[in-house]
Amino acid sequence: MNATIFPFALLLALAAILPNAVGAGEGTSLFNGKDLSGWKVHGTEKWYVENGELVCESGPDAEYGYLATEKQYKDFELTVDFKQSADGNSGIFFRSSLDGTKISGWQVEVAPPGKNSGGVYESYGRGWLIKPDAEAQKALKYGEWNTMKIRVVGGHVTTWLNGTQMIDLEDEKIAKAKGSIALQIHSGGGIKVSWKNLKINEITK
Repeated sequence: MNATIFPFALLLALAAILPNAVGAGEGTSLFNGKDLSGWKVHGTEKWYVENGELVCESGPDAEYGYLATEKQYKDFELTVDFKQSADGNSGIFFRSSLDGTKISGWQVEVAPPGKNSGGVYESYGRGWLIKPDAEAQKALKYGEWNTMKIRVVGGHVTTWLNGTQMIDLEDEKIAKAKGSIALQIHSGGGIKVSWKNLKINEITK
């Protein structure tokens, strides 16, 4: 191949690959830093914006609460920064649907140390589908900012926490679903989690 043509051909090949690569592109922001536009609150727990951050906090009912995107998503890569205050038991649902505070879908766990952050749980269904091993869970920086990356393509789900791969899952039931992205606040009270830099890259085959 001509030496002047080869670099151009290489660039074309990279352009075809990069849109679907892990970490490719800046993505579309799901949170504008000002209000809850594009989201819907489910339940009585508190969801508000403070200092450009999205905050979820237990309300007086101390029940489950959800903040779900109005738009549905199928295949995507999502990155989210979160910081846990007090009890940080929360989660990020994908391909979910809600009836009040009853949710169907799959949760990528966000929880205190040793409680399977980055694992995948099916609510009102099969329960835990996969948990990260103990060594991977050391990636969590409790009380500090963390970055969760979630990639869902067909029935293939992969999660990373602060650059550490947490799980890799293939599931036929997940492959058939489509739905909202939803943030969770767990029941029990005393929970507060802050979120920022919620960005999604939709993947088209």
